[in-house]
Amino acid sequence: MVDEGEPVHEIGAGGEGYRRLNRKCMLSMYIGYAISYAVLLVAYLLLRTYSQEFLGPYYDFVQYAALAVLAVALIYIVAAPPVYYARYRYQITEDKVDVRYGILVIRHILVPIERVHQVEVSRGPIDTMLGLGDVTITTAGGDATINYLEIEEAEKVADLLNDLIGRMLQDRKSTIQTPCPGLAGE
Repeated sequence: MVDEGEPVHEIGAGGEGYRRLNRKCMLSMYIGYAISYAVLLVAYLLLRTYSQEFLGPYYDFVQYAALAVLAVALIYIVAAPPVYYARYRYQITEDKVDVRYGILVIRHILVPIERVHQVEVSRGPIDTMLGLGDVTITTAGGDATINYLEIEEAEKVADLLNDLIGRMLQDRKSTIQTPCPGLAGE
């Protein structure tokens, strides 16, 4: 078993140095999904209670369709967190942030450090209870997020990204300030 923060070699991922999430991410996902499922269940009960007059002859069909949706949602809720945990990887290098994740569709996001405009650490109420947070990386093209990090790890990642951006800007500044020989006397 690999703990959060340890490098992981992922076959086919192009090298070592990928990090995995803490197992608490699954608990956070289960709680969030349970809340969503409760909302769906309440909607189903309201539909069942108040829609017979409105739906008329389609009432039975709508009831069976709603039950099928509830069953599929329940299967997804049970299966999704372990799959998400097993597939989630992230890596931060000197020049890029690389995030790989997905349940049914696998996403691979590469964010060049030079394109980063803002780094934000956030956490919702469930993640706060579990000591987790998300790091959102904003670029001109959109956002990339590293989800479900321990709060200390999320702060370290944000600091690391800010340091990398600062170093990159400092390198650019020193390159621009260095005059090219032969141009000054022309």
